[in-house]
Amino acid sequence: MLSILNNISSLQAENSLNSTQMSLNSTLQQLSTGQRINSGADDPAGLAIANGLEANVTALTQSVQNATDGVGMLQVADGALSQITTLLNQAVTVATESASGTVSNSQRTALDNEYQSIQSEINTIGAATTYNGQAVFGSGTLTVFMSDSSSAGTSSITVNMAAVSATSLTLNGTALTTAAAAGTALTDINTAIAAVAALRGNLGASSNQLQAATNVMNNQITNVQNAESGIMDADIGTTTANLSKYTILQQTGIAALQQSEQMQQGVLKLLQG
Repeated sequence: MLSILNNISSLQAENSLNSTQMSLNSTLQQLSTGQRINSGADDPAGLAIANGLEANVTALTQSVQNATDGVGMLQVADGALSQITTLLNQAVTVATESASGTVSNSQRTALDNEYQSIQSEINTIGAATTYNGQAVFGSGTLTVFMSDSSSAGTSSITVNMAAVSATSLTLNGTALTTAAAAGTALTDINTAIAAVAALRGNLGASSNQLQAATNVMNNQITNVQNAESGIMDADIGTTTANLSKYTILQQTGIAALQQSEQMQQGVLKLLQG
């Protein structure tokens, strides 16, 4: 039916063309960004889930760094304790020599001076060993915080980082000035070696625990990123097919709109006739 007041076919063609143009614009945006969701309007629920997953990845990535830093600090501590063990072995040598009856008093004085220097060096290592600007020993505990940004996914690993010194190793006050004193000191030195070994064992176990946690978190990051990608990433094959479809629909829509306008011109011709 021909109408003067309203060109219904033209309005229908225009509405269809506008809808096609919106779909085409959305498809082009998906292809240019590689993402299926580019605004909240595309998929509100999907966007909310993806944003939550992104927060998980961000927290897990930093947690991996926290654990890596913790391992680094424990490695520094272990290196320092290794040096202390070397010093204690030197102390064993001088104490054993001083305990012998073949050593003169003046020689024992020299040996004791070396022994006191060893103790001073142990004190220096215990006080001056630092990581990231903070003392490694004497801080009480090292707490490594890890999280996936949720309360349920939060955990921490605590490591005892007690003070290390000649006093804590029960060497302070011992001397090698007599054979008897040297024998007593030798016992204390062996006890100190065992204590340092135990401390290194604890640090090693904690380091292994942190490395295991790092492996788990890296696996989580991969899985969460895959889940986020499944929600956010555009299906390039489908999107490309849609591009062809909407491009054709756009062209046919324009043709239909032109045809409807020509039909309206027919009304004028009837009036002119």
